[in-house]
Amino acid sequence: MRSTARPFLFALFALACAWTAPDASAAQAGRGWLFNDSHFHLTNYVQKGLTVRQYVDMMGGTVKRSTLFGIPLQQSWSFANSGNFAPTYYLQTDAPLYYYSFTDAAIAMAYLSLPEADRERLDPMITGFNPADMYAADHIRRVLQTFPGVFSGIGEFSIHKEFVSGKIPGETASLTNPALDRILDFAGEAGLVVILHCDIDMPFTKGNQLPLYFEQMRDLLSRHPQTTIIWAHTGLGRVVQPIPVQAGSTSTERHPGHLELIESLLTDARFAHVYFDISWDEVAKYALSSPQSIERVAAAFERHPDRFLFGTDNVAPADLAADLRVFDLWEPIFARLRPATKTAITMGNYERLFDSARVRVRQWERSNAHD
Repeated sequence: MRSTARPFLFALFALACAWTAPDASAAQAGRGWLFNDSHFHLTNYVQKGLTVRQYVDMMGGTVKRSTLFGIPLQQSWSFANSGNFAPTYYLQTDAPLYYYSFTDAAIAMAYLSLPEADRERLDPMITGFNPADMYAADHIRRVLQTFPGVFSGIGEFSIHKEFVSGKIPGETASLTNPALDRILDFAGEAGLVVILHCDIDMPFTKGNQLPLYFEQMRDLLSRHPQTTIIWAHTGLGRVVQPIPVQAGSTSTERHPGHLELIESLLTDARFAHVYFDISWDEVAKYALSSPQSIERVAAAFERHPDRFLFGTDNVAPADLAADLRVFDLWEPIFARLRPATKTAITMGNYERLFDSARVRVRQWERSNAHD
């Protein structure tokens, strides 16, 4: 009796060992393509993270295409500051950050290690330059010539960024610096998409005046009509909050709110080359802050369905669940949109901009291969 039961028990035990609970990827497999990710960091502030193979496998049948960039800044480890604690994020230490140009070669080599079918799903971006350096545009040019066929754009790179700008030694990046104009001029010439992080205002303002950097940003954008520019996070940050709409006030009695400022660009033909990504869970937090905000944001998306792009702004996420968490945060707003509007924001606008960039950048590379 025991001898005949033993093979059955062994088989049952082997079956139990082979079975594992379905992970997030498997659980989402039935949802099909959900989005293209316009804002994704493969590595963190100490240049560690996923391998590109791990990322493509994680994308699976859920994330159709994605940008690919690291972090252009390296967090230094100062023993005098944090001792044996090795910081991996800029908020964990007072030690400075510095520009890490090797990130571009690392991203390029990672991308080139993939089979062609996997490379088609990714759009690598150049980030390893100092935007306050007049030679920065030359760095971007050299990267394109060294790694032809790889890059589709530049960014995410930062000008004014809460808690970060002040940690970088040397000249502070500025929207009025001609070095930035040289970068954007070259991006327009080569056809590179630009993902630019610039806070719309300084941290901890009270919202009783026009955001500090808005006019400078508007002037910068107007100087580069031939360059495709995506303003990351619509200019918001952890503590750079949208100016609230003041109930009962007329437009002549107050400064415009955040969404009004963004729409002033979207409705002006001079800024037809400007787009906005809604990446980062912090941005979703503001959009979802009240029923009124949800309705205003959804209405703005419907008025300008071709000008917004979804992105996660995840930094070396552990698994697909992190990507999906950011995506699903937007569901209360996405549910109010026409299907065509949602598709444009989550899929179509990305493909239109980056497909065009691929063609233009490859043409520039062929024309300037031996420059």
